[in-house]
Amino acid sequence: ARLEVSGARPGQVVLLVELHDLARSRAAYLKAGVLEKLDEYLLQFEAAFTARGGRVVWASDAQEALDEIGRLTEARNARTVVKAKSMTTEEIHVNKYLQSRGVESVETDLGEYIVQLNGERPYHIVTPAMHLSKADIAAIFVKHLGIEHTDDAQQLVLTARHLLRDKYTAAEVGITGGNFLIAQEGGVAVTENEGNARLSATFPKLHIAVVGIEKLIPQLTDLDLFWPLLSTSGTGQQVTVYNTVYFGPRQPGEPDGPEEMVVILLDNGRTNLLARPDRREALRCIRCGACLNVCPVYKNIGGHTYETTYSGPIGSVISPHLSGLKEHQHLSFASSLCGACTSVCPVRINLHNLLLLNRQESVREGHNAPVEKIAIGLWRWSMRHRWALDILPGRLKDFSLGYLLDQAGWRKRRESLKVADKSFRELWKASHNG
Repeated sequence: ARLEVSGARPGQVVLLVELHDLARSRAAYLKAGVLEKLDEYLLQFEAAFTARGGRVVWASDAQEALDEIGRLTEARNARTVVKAKSMTTEEIHVNKYLQSRGVESVETDLGEYIVQLNGERPYHIVTPAMHLSKADIAAIFVKHLGIEHTDDAQQLVLTARHLLRDKYTAAEVGITGGNFLIAQEGGVAVTENEGNARLSATFPKLHIAVVGIEKLIPQLTDLDLFWPLLSTSGTGQQVTVYNTVYFGPRQPGEPDGPEEMVVILLDNGRTNLLARPDRREALRCIRCGACLNVCPVYKNIGGHTYETTYSGPIGSVISPHLSGLKEHQHLSFASSLCGACTSVCPVRINLHNLLLLNRQESVREGHNAPVEKIAIGLWRWSMRHRWALDILPGRLKDFSLGYLLDQAGWRKRRESLKVADKSFRELWKASHNG
């Protein structure tokens, strides 16, 4: 059920859309089946991967994963680590951890490299530097790399490419994520557009893949469904440029590849979602970023405003369960519940319903501020007794509204709202002679 649109005639487009919907349904079905038997699939993956000389480490939380990475880099006496783009390593803050141990950790994806130089977190799951203009990137390179200023995008790319090539050859350890774990064959599937993940995985003598336990698919042939679906939903491509499956360390007779490969299977709160049948579907996510691209809230406030690893609708759904509901309950309220995210999800996650469930849980557990409860109660009463609002003078309404908007940070970026001197009810009454 590949989606191929190049050169399609009008009659074909309808069929292609139908095939795309079929692919989404098939992917949702497969991922749901895996989650139902996740323990079995994980053990199947471990058995197949270790049979080829690889090693699997089970990490219940971020600290266990970091401790293992620390032991592995120390055993190799590593001074430099090259990293491919990975939201999972971003989730556990690998770069910060390695730097605290005196190990240089270099992002090799161009977008990730740029935001790393600028001391920022990724702006978007797929395109981490999309908020920066060419002029911004040039200024970052001038400041941090000491190059002469240039507006030539190709020259900026070549500068990064030249510097990163030296890092590949110097690095003792390469760290990647994994888009999919293949249970039957024991492989780690990585898809990319730049080729940096291949270099990060094959140049160093040790390859560490940090992958969430939910990334499993049953068998290798399922990539025929998931790879095109991921690329189509994420970037609009029929398939990404580089698609690689790693089955373990270099085998006898093979000319290249790492001497050692370790897969760290990360839980870090995922089993919290797995244990709840009404929330479990969130683990079907393949990190395509489609929900971010259509979300009106994300479009207006941007990725950094969320202050979490995962932004947008999917981030608002899973972050409270991965990192604590009390700290992140507010994210689920940053949504219009329009359902655009649900309509584009390639694995048919009912995202806006999950956001609503998070809201209900937050209120039920009392995580909302008392003043919010009072404010909603007053609003509800006033809406039921509309006449009462007309008693208050316009200035008092302006003051009250201004106070509430200040508390929400509204006036930091927007002009104040002003309440009309007369309400619609009063105007209607006057125009119709009472």
